[in-house]
Parts: sequence; C-alpha cells; structure tokens
Amino acid sequence: MGLDLDYQDGQTPIDEDEKEGLMIKTISTVGELDEFEQLNVEKAIEWTMKRKLDPKKILTEEFVKELHKRMFDDLWKWAGQFRTTNKNIGVDKFQIGIEIRNLLDNSKYWIKNKTFVEDEIAVRFSHCIVNIHPFANGNGRHSRLIADVLVSNALGKPHFTWGSVNLTKPGEARTEYLKALTAADGNNYDLLIAFARK
Repeated sequence: MGLDLDYQDGQTPIDEDEKEGLMIKTISTVGELDEFEQLNVEKAIEWTMKRKLDPKKILTEEFVKELHKRMFDDLWKWAGQFRTTNKNIGVDKFQIGIEIRNLLDNSKYWIKNKTFVEDEIAVRFSHCIVNIHPFANGNGRHSRLIADVLVSNALGKPHFTWGSVNLTKPGEARTEYLKALTAADGNNYDLLIAFARK
C-alpha cells in the first residue's frame, strides 16, 4: 500500500524517495498522515512549553534541526535533516545551510539592535525560514513553532496563536494565512503579525 497524497494550495509535494522515509507503512492517505503528524507535533509543542529554552541556543542550526526532529521523528526517518531534493519553493538544496546561517545571524542582529519590535522579529524569522524551506515536509508548522519558541523564550512575549486553528486544513484561516505570507513576500509584515496574534 503506497502513500497517496492530494496536496492543497500552499503545500509542497513530497518526492517518492522521501515517501520511503515514512516509518508507519500503514498510513495511506493525507488524512491519516495529518493525524499522525499532528500527534507528533503536539508532543514537540509540549516539550517546548515545559522548559525555558536558552535564547542563545534557539538561534542555532542545531536547534532548528532538533525542533524539526522532535516534531516529526515518530513518522519520518529524515526528520531533523535538511532536504536533499529541490522543491517548487525554497532555495536550492545546496544553499540551505548557508541561508539558514545568514538568517540566524540576521535575527541575532535584529534582536541586539532592536531593528524591529519583538513580534516582527519572530514573524520575520518564521517567514524567512519557511521561504528557505529547509526540510522535505513540515516547513510551515516548523516555522510557526520556532517563531513561538523565539518570541516567548528570547523576546519575552507570549506565544502566538496563529489564528487558533489547524492551518494544514483548508478553510478561511488557511486562506488568510497564505494571503499574509504573500504580503510578507513583498516585505509587508503587518497582515502576518496580525494573523500570528489573532
């Protein structure tokens, strides 16, 4: 039984060899995959909320990878590893490490120099990391959770709500979120900040 995925607007397809990394072979539909992934993601959220994370460690490549691994390690063998294929979004696979380091350095600069208010720093970080698209799957969820970790542990603000809904499912909230991402692509972060706090 193979994994048959119907992709929604804004989702990045998983390559056939990446699908081979699925550890629960009985999963055959996108609905089943979403359920299992959501359980794994909830465990990662709980892990981030049960501890005060060192702000200096959050903005490291190691933490970027560790958080993704904690979010998806019950399902994907490649959880926490940068993708090895190119996608319809994101930088070239060989540029991922360089772009992540640039983003981490930029974010440290923004914090140190108070370049933007706290919410905007975290939202910019989320937007930039999802545009890099470092992982084969789960980039949107990862970008939102790491922004939550950053804003609450390094910037002293409450977690974002991100519309208080599951943004992997189609609906008004997902449409609004994708619209806010598009505005951020044009360097207008107002809609994305407002949505993150909605």
